[in-house]
Amino acid sequence: MTDTWGANSGLDAYPAAVEAFDVRKTYGSGVAETVAVAGITARFEKGRFTAIVGPSGSGKTTLLHLLAGLDTPTSGRVVIDGADISTLSDDALSDLRRDRIGFIFQDFNLLPYLTAEQNIELPFTLRGRQPDRQAIRGIARELGIENRLDHKPQEMSGGQRQRVAVARALAGNPAVVFADEPTGALDVKSSRQLLAILRDMASRRGQTIVMVTHDPNAAAYADRALVVRDGLIAADIAHPVAVDVVRVLEQSAEPANAEAGAR
Repeated sequence: MTDTWGANSGLDAYPAAVEAFDVRKTYGSGVAETVAVAGITARFEKGRFTAIVGPSGSGKTTLLHLLAGLDTPTSGRVVIDGADISTLSDDALSDLRRDRIGFIFQDFNLLPYLTAEQNIELPFTLRGRQPDRQAIRGIARELGIENRLDHKPQEMSGGQRQRVAVARALAGNPAVVFADEPTGALDVKSSRQLLAILRDMASRRGQTIVMVTHDPNAAAYADRALVVRDGLIAADIAHPVAVDVVRVLEQSAEPANAEAGAR
């Protein structure tokens, strides 16, 4: 059962950018079957910032990949901007991801033979468009990497590579940005700067942000936090603050612990 904290009903007034309908993802079969996502239904509103929070192994990253069309559900449907992606051809799905989606990978996924600036320009290159270099340099300035644009990934620190990956996802001005632990390699100051940029993208630019994080403080930048445990949504928190996210994470773990003790 999903607990709702705060006045969440107002979110339904926003049109959906991404919707999941009874999405399930399993690996293996029979006694070897592992359930990563156990049947999740959720909607992610246009122009809103949603954090997906949960402990390691909860299914939150698998859910993010399913929502972004990077993985295929075992059953259920994902709809992006009105399109049921399970019905799309590979080419049509690639086009949708290229034109409508930005993805910030936890492990950067930068091309080692390109400079930082060339990596950031990739969304434009793939669309056959001229890069908006003014926008790219503005994002690079906000992220503190303007003086690293001519460097290749191996010439930068982990935090700098992460910020290049973030800039690449934002440069093409996508309608939806999916972010997998985007602050994982950043220091506190850089993390706050990045989260403020994501917050601004939703509030001022009307872009949809869906971010996976284990950090309750990062989740507090969002309009909403979905707490995931054992492949299900354990709680849906409107206007989250860190202390509430921590409390719900602790409470959502209690039934599992109590059941284990009863055995």
